[in-house]
Amino acid sequence: MKIIILTMLALIVAGCGAPLKKATAPRQPVVLTQRAFDEIASARARELALHALSHIGVPYRYGGTSPTNGFDCSGLVQYVYHQGAGVALPRNTQALSAVGAPVADTLQPGDLVFFDTLRKPYSHVGIYLGDQRFIHAPTTGGYVELVDMRERYWQSRFNGARRLDL
Repeated sequence: MKIIILTMLALIVAGCGAPLKKATAPRQPVVLTQRAFDEIASARARELALHALSHIGVPYRYGGTSPTNGFDCSGLVQYVYHQGAGVALPRNTQALSAVGAPVADTLQPGDLVFFDTLRKPYSHVGIYLGDQRFIHAPTTGGYVELVDMRERYWQSRFNGARRLDL
């Protein structure tokens, strides 16, 4: 079963990522590894991760809240948590930064991860999926993508994480 799911995830992820700054330059896809999938302990967190991954390639749209119209970062988080886990969340990153509990230790799949991308704390949000990878809706011209938090860009802008009770 794991092999089928991982194969499915690899097919979803392969070739769908868009670069952060421009949508025209190709970028190596980041694949959710077996290790990351194994980190997703609860069935509810696995469902959330699979639901999030199903939106890879959906275009970014400022104010977007659906796969039909596109997503901005907080719209993606709100939609995925509502559809994938039945959890209603606030609509913007500032409000999202106050839900759940701050993560003081190791990140877990399903944690909300926050970044300062506009010279303003908590201006960007994504969903941590394990193995230092998170999914997010990047910027105008981009697409929902899975990226590695170890990239210098993300490391230098990381603001922290919040954990919701899944």
